[in-house]
Amino acid sequence: METRKTKLGADHPDTLSSMANLAFTWKSQGRHANALALMEDCTQAQRRILGQKHPETLSSLATVAKWSS
Repeated sequence: METRKTKLGADHPDTLSSMANLAFTWKSQGRHANALALMEDCTQAQRRILGQKHPETLSSLATVAKWSS
């Protein structure tokens, strides 16, 4: 994720995908709080960059809701 941020920029869609992927990895490793925080950051960026109704934004929002419950 950091490499994509450096090369593509923090707001690039591929960087956002890397953020989401890292959040899922952390979740599978039991790092629940870190995963949720990263996914929330990713969702905020996706809303701003991709829009509220973009499929990736909607998917991330659903993930945040599921992980928060």
